[in-house]
Amino acid sequence: APLAIYGGAFDPIHLGHLALARAVRDVFDVQVHLLPTGDPRHRDPARTTAQHRLAMLEAATEHEPRIAIDTREIERDGPSYTVDTLTELRAERGLECPLLLTLGADAFAGLAIWHRWRELIGLAHFIIALRPGFALGDVKPELAQLLAQRRSEHPAELRHAPAGRIFELPMLPHPQSSSEIRRRIAAGLSLEGWVAPAVERHIRTHGLYGSGI
Repeated sequence: APLAIYGGAFDPIHLGHLALARAVRDVFDVQVHLLPTGDPRHRDPARTTAQHRLAMLEAATEHEPRIAIDTREIERDGPSYTVDTLTELRAERGLECPLLLTLGADAFAGLAIWHRWRELIGLAHFIIALRPGFALGDVKPELAQLLAQRRSEHPAELRHAPAGRIFELPMLPHPQSSSEIRRRIAAGLSLEGWVAPAVERHIRTHGLYGSGI
């Protein structure tokens, strides 16, 4: 069966993350696996431990059908690269299984600094989540070329081929960002409408992001 994967620090997971996971699940009729990052090379380290990030993911997704958590990147020793994860999934699920890699538009725009990034499109499809009013016109030439060659407007094309297509998925505006949520916690503001109630309970109970100070 086709599988979508959506990686990130999830530090913490917020309602924008959940909205994207649900949209991918529903548009493509797939199981979605959330992959919390272990030790990403190209971004800041996470602010909280993997165990807390995982606990918040579990709290947020407990009642979400067909959204699960894959812990392989947290468990991997040393640097964690998307190409390794996709290679492992491809080995586990076979050469014919459609794999859909979900990326924010910002992540796609920075793809050219990813480890062995050119190999990724041969291992999976890309689903690029677009914010309202955001177009992918201003990306590096090598990414613009990839888009021009691989763009698809039909979800079924991604379900019926193992890899190689790029689909742009417009998303409703979600003001949530993990950094803004951390700022709100530091300022003593409410998280209602930003994270799932179970996630806020975990943050408050454990004093994460300075919430207990």
